[in-house]
This record gives sequence, C-alpha cells and structure tokens, in this order.
Amino acid sequence: MTDKVIDRVIENNQVTIIGEIISDFSFSHEVFGEGFYMVDVNVRRLSDSYDRIPLMVSERLIDVTRDYRGESIQVAGQFRSYNRHEEKKNRLVLSVFVRELEFISEEVENAKTNQIFLDGYICKPPVYRKTPLGREIADLLLAVNRPYGKSDYIPCICWGRNARYASGFEVGGHVEIWGRIQSREYMKKIDENDAEKRIAYEVSVSKLEYIE
Repeated sequence: MTDKVIDRVIENNQVTIIGEIISDFSFSHEVFGEGFYMVDVNVRRLSDSYDRIPLMVSERLIDVTRDYRGESIQVAGQFRSYNRHEEKKNRLVLSVFVRELEFISEEVENAKTNQIFLDGYICKPPVYRKTPLGREIADLLLAVNRPYGKSDYIPCICWGRNARYASGFEVGGHVEIWGRIQSREYMKKIDENDAEKRIAYEVSVSKLEYIE
C-alpha cells in the first residue's frame, strides 16, 4: 500500500482531544516488540461536565512507567475499535489511538477540546426514535476503513434535524461526520442479582453529509 493511500485512509478518521490524565497506564498489547498502553483522560464538555475517554498510547511516545495524573495533554489520532471476546460474545471496545501527543501547561480557554471527523459507510440500518420528551435521536454504526483491509466500527448518535436526515440512510451509504466523542455510564446486568457499572462511547454528531 502506497504512502499516499495510507495518508488518505488516515485522513478519514481524525481525532483531537485536550484533557487531564486521570489514571495510570495499563498494558494493552504488543505489536512487533512495541508495547501499547491504555490511559484515561477527562475531557471537559461545554456544560462543565466531563467525558472519560480512553487513549491507547505507544511506549515509544511516552514513559509509561511514570504517573502523569493531573497533567493536561493534547493528543491527535484516530478513534478505533476492536472486538473483545467476553461472556460468550464479542464486545466492541473503543479507544483513541494516539499518533501525536504533547503536554500543555493548562487547558486553553474556549479551545476545542474534543473534535472528530469520520468518513465511512453505514453498516447497519439506522435506528430512529423519540425520547419521552419528544427529542429525535438516530443511532448509526459507521465502518471506517483502515490500512491493510481493516475497518473500525464506530457508533454515532444524531439529534433533531440530523436524526431525521440520518434515519433515511441505507446500509452501504457513504457518510462524512463531524462531532465529538462522548462517554456514557450504564449498568450491565451480570446475573439475576448483580449488575456492574460500565462506560459506553459514541460520537455525538454535530454535522453530517451523505456522499452521493
């Protein structure tokens, strides 16, 4: 695969995030002797609440043995997915794969702390619904191509007019999406008596275009 093709593929999945590191590094996996580690950051929303977003970082980019909790970081990369097999089924696991990072002294006022652009294909029929208060929502699952024949599967959520528009998209349709990554807590029932708190991630869509 040529460098030009790889550049084009990378351009179809772009994330920039500014946030505060809130966890230690935990080992994820190794590829050709290069270790990859997970770390969580808190990313501020306009409403002054936070999204807790997992980053996947190479040990070549940062000293993973150090404790950076409380430090502010700016990263650029891609939103990626993989299937983890657990409880007899596959679970879609999402994280930001970091290509570049830098520490910053503090979060810049009014800076865009959470941006994502995706160029991909609808891989499930959109699910359109209304909340009890009448707010329109549409859920999309977007397949975004990666080099070497792989794809990332990214859940996206549209609101209002965008939800109405997206509800008519067909499987295989080519879509461009702009928005932000958000985290959402939910309770996962484990058995009759027990449930555990988990975090789901999705792209909250601010703008989308159907590519003819």
